[in-house]
Amino acid sequence: MSAKLPVEAALPELRAVLAAGHGVLVSPPGSGKTTRVPLVLLDEPWLAGRKILMLEPRRPAVRMAAAYMARQLGQAPGETVGYAMRMERRVGPDTRIEVLTEGLFIRRLQEDPELADVGLVIFDEFHERALAADLGLTLCLEVSRNLRDDLRLLVMSATLAGGELADRIGARLVEADGGLHPVEIRHLERPDRDVPATTARLVRQALAEQAGDVLVFLPGRAEMERLRERLAGLPAEVLLLHGEQDAATQARVLDPPPDRPRRVVLATDVAETSLTIEGIGAVVDSGLTRKPRYHPDTGLTRLDVQPIARASADQRAGRAGRLGPGLCLRAYTRAQYQARPARRPPEILQQDLAGLALELALWGERDPLALPWIDPPPAPALEQAQTLLRQLGALDHQGLITAHGRRMAKLGVHPRLANLLLRGGKDAAALAALLTERDPWRRDDGPPPADLGLRLQALEDLRQGRAIHPDCDRRRLAWIERVARRLEKQI
Repeated sequence: MSAKLPVEAALPELRAVLAAGHGVLVSPPGSGKTTRVPLVLLDEPWLAGRKILMLEPRRPAVRMAAAYMARQLGQAPGETVGYAMRMERRVGPDTRIEVLTEGLFIRRLQEDPELADVGLVIFDEFHERALAADLGLTLCLEVSRNLRDDLRLLVMSATLAGGELADRIGARLVEADGGLHPVEIRHLERPDRDVPATTARLVRQALAEQAGDVLVFLPGRAEMERLRERLAGLPAEVLLLHGEQDAATQARVLDPPPDRPRRVVLATDVAETSLTIEGIGAVVDSGLTRKPRYHPDTGLTRLDVQPIARASADQRAGRAGRLGPGLCLRAYTRAQYQARPARRPPEILQQDLAGLALELALWGERDPLALPWIDPPPAPALEQAQTLLRQLGALDHQGLITAHGRRMAKLGVHPRLANLLLRGGKDAAALAALLTERDPWRRDDGPPPADLGLRLQALEDLRQGRAIHPDCDRRRLAWIERVARRLEKQI
């Protein structure tokens, strides 16, 4: 199977680059970066038997990438290839490749700055420029320059300006020809506000006009469930791909049997990058995603539905060109596409920096702007974050981290929530989970009530085995309860 992957042609050059230092690999979506590169590098002499850590921006990609690589070796996750993310870990004594979330990597780096058992850190899909990814790369550059000159760093992406990034981090650029087929892209002739209805119509059109399976990009599971209802009676199997599925279900989507019926795969943007779904001949793109957005009214960052950038739209379309000439139907007009930004701005330039400032204080950095950032954090936002940390008691008047701040950092949540957990009383964990996870309250006739007391009562009803309010989503509530229990154990 590996011989079919377009990234294969670039692997000899990549191996030579990493033998000498850091690397940047730019290769189109679907070329095999995520699941082929770590396996190929596993026995390189410079690795000296140490581990490869591969960082992913999303939890679903962590489990799916590890499971896919493990299957290529005829193993289960937790043997040669393992993974780790919040509330789930499959790593064994013989694990050499570990896939983990960017946020969890920061915790590991803080606990072991030398990364003594690690020879290579791979930053996959770095173009997404998540806050934790930027921080992780910056700290790794510090480690490689001051503690571990044998530590290799590899940044991978489909849409990066790779030459510029390579110059910034002192790496060599490797570019791979994706080997993808041309994709015909069609837009709506006029804007349509009823995106679900339009998307359902485009799915039927794609099935009628194009051979192979259809991949549909949607913001999240709620949108998937609603679209699946609209697609009842299709002459194809409708499957969902999201982070709350078990590994067996995800494997059935990613590695289907040869005698399967035609499929319509409803997926989040985890299918935009990181992993390739076999058999796709057409893509239907809603043009929407769910991304972090800072809300000044609460001082917290939440996931909101937003239009995608042009780079993301191009990546989604490219998923239709793996098997042969493909088709991409977009649920938005060409003018809407052209009006969108070329790329999503790095989170470090637009998000709340309280968590970043706390991690830097824990790292012991007195002058954060002197670090080797790709894009340095804006000084006013950083100062505002440090002021908040002093108000919460996480920093002293000299800007040094306090004992309370160290306890806050270990919780892995926003500093406001960490302070709540440590000082907030018996309902603190439940409140923190409700504030960080998706709202379990759902209403078709208007906005949900703002009263947190209703949600706390629903959680208590769930715990006691009582009937919960009919407007409360039991599945989401059960997840929130699981998060709350984990937070309670950390306090």
